[in-house]
Amino acid sequence: MVWNKKKQTLEDLVIIVGLIMVQFVYAGNSVLLSYLMSLGLNPLTIVIFSTFATFLILSPIAVHFERSKWPKEFRLKLMIQLVLISFGGVTLFQSLFLKGIKLTSPAMATAMPNLAPGLIFIIAWTLRLEKVKLCCVYSKVKIVGTILCVVGALMMSLMSSTESAKESKSSESTPLGDMSFDKHKINGCLYLIAAVFVLSSNVVLQATTLGDFPAPISLCAITSLIGVIITAIVELVLNHRVDVGWPLMRLGTLICYSILGGAVGGACVSFNGWAMKKRGPVHVAVFNPIGTAISVVFSVITLGDRFNLASLAGMFLMFTGLYLVLWAKGKEGFRDGDQLESEFDPQKRLLA
Repeated sequence: MVWNKKKQTLEDLVIIVGLIMVQFVYAGNSVLLSYLMSLGLNPLTIVIFSTFATFLILSPIAVHFERSKWPKEFRLKLMIQLVLISFGGVTLFQSLFLKGIKLTSPAMATAMPNLAPGLIFIIAWTLRLEKVKLCCVYSKVKIVGTILCVVGALMMSLMSSTESAKESKSSESTPLGDMSFDKHKINGCLYLIAAVFVLSSNVVLQATTLGDFPAPISLCAITSLIGVIITAIVELVLNHRVDVGWPLMRLGTLICYSILGGAVGGACVSFNGWAMKKRGPVHVAVFNPIGTAISVVFSVITLGDRFNLASLAGMFLMFTGLYLVLWAKGKEGFRDGDQLESEFDPQKRLLA
């Protein structure tokens, strides 16, 4: 009995410390990506190398642990779903996200994905994948939380792009009274919001695809490879060549960055998956805002970014909405029992 309590306490400690460390990694990764793009590296190049590294790392794991879960034949519907997930989750999402980081800041980029639970709720509700009863208090809380998330994101986007008219000397700023709006930052915020919308749609599509292909690691590996091919084609069409980053950065250095990023990212995803299995997805998502706070500190120290009080207030409002949605999700998920459910169970509601 005593040993079980000690084991439980140790497990809780490992999960908490591990999830905080994962947020440190995500925040550091955003700062690193911002630095690489400040050197002039093409965002599509970063997507190609990092995603291919993810494929190389996950493929052996998928073959070893999930081979028996693969479908006997890949039907046309499943192939279309894989291509859509690849295009949305790899090419479109990452390209928009990296452009958003380049025009705004790593802190803004780590804050925006907190919109995802609210947007997933709206998309799933629209497609009738999520049951909403307006007489139920949890449904009302999720609606209110989603509204707060959207309002907070818009407020954060608008206020982070403002500065004193006296301080603004850029021709790209639009004055309005005593304030001016930085067009680059506004466009960057729009890129990030669009990226989160694409990500949320992709999560809904993944949830339905896992019903026919119940192997999440294999799904990630396959869509990574398809995404690399699609991204390379897009870059070839847009730039008439596939940029390998030379002479801005040596090819070997870029490959090392990609492999390291893929390995660390794969470890973070694996740890998150283990933590979800032990404590549920809501427990893991609660730690996401920590990454934003860490990213703010990193951005101020390493990149010299500045944040006004109004944009931080918008960030706080968005986090409030996030926790309301997560609280309602947790209550609905355990309303009929205390047993944890798998996040990839196709029979349960998307946000339950």
